[in-house]
Amino acid sequence: MIVRSLPHSWALLFILRGSVVPVVAPRVLGVTLLGAAVVAVDRLLPRAMPEFPLGGYALFGLALSIFLGFRNNACYDRWWEGRKQWGRLIIEMRGLARESGALLGARPALLRRAVGYTHALCARLRKRDVVAAATPWLPPEEAAALAASPNPPDAILRGMNAELVAALRAGELSDILYRGLEARLAGLTEVQAACERIATTPLPFAYTLLLHRTAFLFCLLVPFGLVHMVGLGTPLVAALLAYAFFGLDALGDQLEEPFGEEPNDLPLDAMTRMVEIELRAAAGETDLPPPLAPNRYYLG
Repeated sequence: MIVRSLPHSWALLFILRGSVVPVVAPRVLGVTLLGAAVVAVDRLLPRAMPEFPLGGYALFGLALSIFLGFRNNACYDRWWEGRKQWGRLIIEMRGLARESGALLGARPALLRRAVGYTHALCARLRKRDVVAAATPWLPPEEAAALAASPNPPDAILRGMNAELVAALRAGELSDILYRGLEARLAGLTEVQAACERIATTPLPFAYTLLLHRTAFLFCLLVPFGLVHMVGLGTPLVAALLAYAFFGLDALGDQLEEPFGEEPNDLPLDAMTRMVEIELRAAAGETDLPPPLAPNRYYLG
């Protein structure tokens, strides 16, 4: 995620880090060159270039804007839901640390498993090595068995639940208090399921493909409709329209997958580090890592 204050005045026009300009620049350049070619043909062969009514372009562009807006709203909803789920994960982890500390005393193994779960979920959503991410936080026997599990984060939750059940059987917890702590684990299960739903259920491909094709078609045809009205300004106007439509399309692509590592995706690594720091502190550790800081405005 890009983390920076909004610049003022002219600086706003020259920001590249975090914008979609690097993504859409080749397409915008192509439309600009096409606009220049259309102007050149119109100047050299005036009768060879037919005149297209701008009314049709206006209706075409309006319909495309509405559909792009609908898609971007749907993509932003996925992004925001992902952020809400990770916000709930932080709430559940803080509650687990507070309640387990009050009811069971210091349980470093339980809290380290919780740290391992957070790292494992982050790695699973970002398609990294889940076992390698979770192994440093687990007992050796659990870490060795993790590779055989089809769902390592859920296997870690089972290990955390087994520790709570052992405390229940040893008389350290009543069944009512156990249910309260187990509800925290159930909340983490719901968070994982919701994140997996977002990660594995993209927007319908046919809808996305239709918008991609329509945006390309509109931007490729618009110079032909502008040349008789704008003249030499056709490349510039066509480039501005292409930037707007291609930019909205590219931004929707980034927001649709909120758990990736694009500039506008969620900072899962930073949130994972925050959970790690707080849980390790609750376990009594003092050698804590610093929070992740933005690198060139990017917080991963």
